[in-house]
Amino acid sequence: MPEIDAALAAMRSDPPPVDRPVLLAGPTASGKSALALALAEAQGRVVVNADALQVYDMWQVLTARPDAADCARAPHLLYGCVGADAEWSVGHWLRAMADLLAQHPNPVIVGGTGLYFRALTEGLAEIPPTPAAIRAEADAYLARAGLDAMLRDLDGDTAARIDRQNPARVQRAWEVQRATGQGLAAWQEQTPPPILPLSQTAPFVMLPQPDWSARRIATRFESMIAQGALKEVRAVLPIWQARAPWAKAIGAPELVAHLQGHISLSEAVDAATLATRQYAKRQRTWFRARMSGWVRLL
Repeated sequence: MPEIDAALAAMRSDPPPVDRPVLLAGPTASGKSALALALAEAQGRVVVNADALQVYDMWQVLTARPDAADCARAPHLLYGCVGADAEWSVGHWLRAMADLLAQHPNPVIVGGTGLYFRALTEGLAEIPPTPAAIRAEADAYLARAGLDAMLRDLDGDTAARIDRQNPARVQRAWEVQRATGQGLAAWQEQTPPPILPLSQTAPFVMLPQPDWSARRIATRFESMIAQGALKEVRAVLPIWQARAPWAKAIGAPELVAHLQGHISLSEAVDAATLATRQYAKRQRTWFRARMSGWVRLL
């Protein structure tokens, strides 16, 4: 598309130093994967995934993961490498990044998961894993008492910082406090130095205009259906768990509802398209707030 071509032309006219890792963040459907691939080809870099859902092996089409043709043009790492039954978190990703940077010191790190980039460039608190019993207790408490009750249980510093609109983050903070006796904010204040300070990177963020993004998203999910997204979702029906991290892929809950006979396919497509637009809006808001010092593309 012209906007992506313009972003690529701008990057080619003033290319990032070849010896520095490139960070390329952007909301869903912004064209960042294509731009990352073009840069990797031009400068002999590898592409490394910074998207929390593209790591899962069951989602190729539904997360727009780079396909075999893309991977033949440049190496792609940390894509489709995690199974449904595996533990995965930002901490797992960060440890994998530490190993990768030792082998590939100048990758293009691309994705839409802001917390990955934040952990990479600002550090990540070393919080002990949540015991399964505590997680089960949190699941039951959230279902019984609701999000507001969980928020009231948090210490003041954590409650003031937490994204109150994100149930997963609130539950995570509750679990940390319950399991360790210390609030999430206190743990975050003990954050060690980052493995890749922002000053040592070439950071770019794609922030397309909402109307441009909406046009892209409008046709995207129908294209995914044509490419086999429904088949992907049907394959995971036997193990479907709505609260599992891998089940957060946009479109998966909607297609599950269709396959279970609750809504029509057209209704599922409409719902998934709306969810994608809402997610892209949240990403744009997060990136604007947290990445003001990054070079803006689009």
